[in-house]
Amino acid sequence: MRFFWLALSLTAILGSCKLMKKKEDSETKKSNNMTGRFKTLDWVHSTNIYEVNIRQYTIEGTFNAFAREMPRLKDMGVETLWFMPITPIAQKNKKGSLGSYYACSDYTSINSEFGTLDDFKNLVKQAHELGFKVIIDWVANHTGWDHKWTIEHPDYYLKDSATNDFKIASGMEDIIELDFKNPDLRKAMIDAMKFWVTECDIDGFRCDLAFWVELDFWKEARPQLDAVKPLFWLGEFDELEKPEYGEAFDASYTWTWMHKTEEFYKQQLSIDTLDVILKKYDDLGDSTMRAWFTTNHDENSWNGTEYEKYGDMAKALAVFSATWNGVPLLYSGQELPNQKRIEFFDKDTISWTGNNLLHDFYKTLLHLKTNNPALRGGDTTVKTFHIKTTDPQKIVAYIRKSGDREVLVLLNLSSQNNLHFDVIDERLTGTFKNVFSGAANDFTVEKGFEMQPWEYLVYEK
Repeated sequence: MRFFWLALSLTAILGSCKLMKKKEDSETKKSNNMTGRFKTLDWVHSTNIYEVNIRQYTIEGTFNAFAREMPRLKDMGVETLWFMPITPIAQKNKKGSLGSYYACSDYTSINSEFGTLDDFKNLVKQAHELGFKVIIDWVANHTGWDHKWTIEHPDYYLKDSATNDFKIASGMEDIIELDFKNPDLRKAMIDAMKFWVTECDIDGFRCDLAFWVELDFWKEARPQLDAVKPLFWLGEFDELEKPEYGEAFDASYTWTWMHKTEEFYKQQLSIDTLDVILKKYDDLGDSTMRAWFTTNHDENSWNGTEYEKYGDMAKALAVFSATWNGVPLLYSGQELPNQKRIEFFDKDTISWTGNNLLHDFYKTLLHLKTNNPALRGGDTTVKTFHIKTTDPQKIVAYIRKSGDREVLVLLNLSSQNNLHFDVIDERLTGTFKNVFSGAANDFTVEKGFEMQPWEYLVYEK
């Protein structure tokens, strides 16, 4: 009996060791998967993104016409150009006179409305020579009704059992859904994406409605595309709603923040409601980044301009977008500033005046974002601290730090005139310079501030 219990004990011990080893291996594998799934390119941490609406940017609405604008955008501090879809537009069931960019008829051709393939290649070449990165909009979930695959490969599409026809994409009658359970479709899609990397030397993709496409497709596509050229991947999804998609993308959208800030302004909510949202985004960690924005093509056309949504708070939110942890995203015409809704399916050129009133405003912010390591997004060596003030229900205050580099941001998110408050936080010390006025302040001794409604202050140590 003694030997029986001894053997049983040894068996239990060995079994326990195996279980512990199995658990350790599992945790190690999980850790490796989380840290090794992809490597965000270094330049992405300090970049910004400017969305280009080619159709509406100039009277001509062409690549060649837009090329004339690039030196101005470079001076403004733009780093990454995101071109809305450049592929040809399906004509069957199209909307408006020109149709939607997002109803593609051929994944490896150019929309003749914008020019030729050579025109786009030259544009990318010029952009690279000026120091820009270039990403293109990629619409993987659906195509237009007369995409060439509907004839050549109808099995690439989902079918509607009620009509025995292609499945309309979520009630939008000009687009139909692809079937990502089909391995041939997946390969064809990845090959089409490779075309733009190899032929035009683009630097990444903004993936439209990324969360409508199966996550395992993106996890299959990314390593194959990155093997051709390491790329920047921006996904259209909110990581608070779809955290698992962070396994495939460098950056994601902040719809939750966008909607809550609009409610905050229009409904005069407590500033605590914003703090709750920021805490949720912070809890996602730095393995991915958030793209912060006040407008884009969808918001402007369908939900209103940034001034309709945020009124006098719009510029303060732009400051936040450029200085909080992540990557700022701008839309065509924000530097004007554009205060009209731009038509989506018809020609409606931005009403440029030749005098972009916010050029220098964005120039200051974007250059600061690029050049100050304290504003790097998704970098674990950069720390963000909320700063205590005597009026926390009106003031959002924070410092971002990288080594001895610091950026202080103060936002008066209220309509109060001549708002007086003090900073009561020991972390604010030393001499800083106001990045807009150039004035210096020694915050070791100067703790008092006065701000006007919706005013913003940004200081660099």
